[in-house]
Amino acid sequence: MKRIQFTQEVANEIIHYNSVDAFYRKIMKTEEPTSIGLIYIEPGGVVGMHEAPIPQLFIVVQGEGWVCGEDGEKMVIKTGEGVLWQQGQAHESGSMTGLTALVIQSEHLHLT
Repeated sequence: MKRIQFTQEVANEIIHYNSVDAFYRKIMKTEEPTSIGLIYIEPGGVVGMHEAPIPQLFIVVQGEGWVCGEDGEKMVIKTGEGVLWQQGQAHESGSMTGLTALVIQSEHLHLT
């Protein structure tokens, strides 16, 4: 699993269109069909251990929780952070306080 930052600190300032105090962080570019959705994990909730059917990007947009791989070692993940699981990687996620994550799945994820 690869940990990725999506906070404003790693975004680029938008300098066009008379923009003020605005920033953009590109997530990815796709060349094939892509599934994009939100996942909501309630306080105490868990998405059980399963293999990623295709590469899967999991970005926390609200809240805090944890993710782990087959080794079971939990890693804290919070708003603005994400992880990338490759096809076939087993993983699990959960939260004690609740979280919302953006999930992007595609055969080839070209992260920038």
